[in-house]
Amino acid sequence: MMFGSAYNPANTYAELSRESDVRSADPHRLIILLFEGAESAIGVARLHAENGNVAERGTNISKAIDIIANGLKASLDIEQGGELAERLAALYDYMVSRLLWANMKNDIPTMLEVQSLLAEIHDAWSQIEPGKQQKNP
Repeated sequence: MMFGSAYNPANTYAELSRESDVRSADPHRLIILLFEGAESAIGVARLHAENGNVAERGTNISKAIDIIANGLKASLDIEQGGELAERLAALYDYMVSRLLWANMKNDIPTMLEVQSLLAEIHDAWSQIEPGKQQKNP
């Protein structure tokens, strides 16, 4: 065998592709990537929760929490965004607390709740893409 068992070409390719996306993305696209990353991490955590893999569940929930707290919430400009940014910050805090609960209790419905909230905001964010024109005004 040419490579060690830890080497996975598909994972390496995916990681390089993701890094390339991040380096070339505009600020709007970066937020989209953060939503996708958090939603994906929760999805993987759910799979591990269903299979009883506590360590991997925790790792992926931690990844989602990091993306929400240090990516999505940190990207908010409270001064410019006003009340909307404040409400989003509170919602992100809520999501983090729910994910902590979900991890402690292996609570899959709570993971689904947070994933659903993220998906709603993700969808709304996608609708306001700069330069995107409405076909039916």
